[in-house]
Amino acid sequence: MMRAVLLLAGVANALVPTLPTPQRTRPGASLTMMAADKKDDVAVVILAGGTGSRMKADRPKQFLPLRGKMIIKYSLDLFLNDIEGICKVVVVLAEQYRQDFKEYADRVTFADPGAERQDSVKSGLGKCPDDAALVAIHDAARPLVTPDEIYSVFGDAREHGAAVLGVPVKATVKESGDGKFVLRTVDRSRLWEVHTPQVIEPSLLKRGFAKVDAEKLEITDDVSVVEQLGAPVRLTLGEYTNLKVTTPDDMVVAGQILDQRRGKKGWRKLLFWK
Repeated sequence: MMRAVLLLAGVANALVPTLPTPQRTRPGASLTMMAADKKDDVAVVILAGGTGSRMKADRPKQFLPLRGKMIIKYSLDLFLNDIEGICKVVVVLAEQYRQDFKEYADRVTFADPGAERQDSVKSGLGKCPDDAALVAIHDAARPLVTPDEIYSVFGDAREHGAAVLGVPVKATVKESGDGKFVLRTVDRSRLWEVHTPQVIEPSLLKRGFAKVDAEKLEITDDVSVVEQLGAPVRLTLGEYTNLKVTTPDDMVVAGQILDQRRGKKGWRKLLFWK
């Protein structure tokens, strides 16, 4: 029996690797400094219109419970209660799910999701105040973003017009032409994995969407709209723990990170013997 318990603990360690937090390269965007800026001029758009087919669950991934709380509500509570400088929170969410968010009804504005991500972002952007200085676009399936990351990317966007959280790629990356054989190994020293929030000046975002629509371009993330204009996008060093919950394995890792942050012990027992 003891051997079986140790074996399960070993499997858990394999599923939940140690996730290092990189050192930030600049000290300027600290929590204290950003919180001292009293401007309430950042509109937040939380994208919650995805279907989450890779999770193979009975509902979209952002509505699944994670340690007793719906995944999307981690982001909602963070932006509504803990982050300074927010003028509005817009949730891009299908009508059929809004009844589960009655406690937020007087604090958020809902927008309809579109067919593609860029359509959902445009829908959310249309609900933002005209005088917002920045729009922060965040995936509802990223429940682990920290206040420090948010204030850092806000500061970079104020300085450069657009900024995105990200981390240097750690894994070796192979390119394949046919999905079967390796074509070449990609130099990872220049590669970043981008996260959210992605923060952009509204006027810049609108100009980018005009170009994307006119040229019928497809984009996979929000700052790609800015890239199409040839405008700079600042990479803000984030944390590897800001993962997007997409698969069942991600749920395991996210739960363990939450337990570590809460100072809980014995998470393996919680995970395997609930």
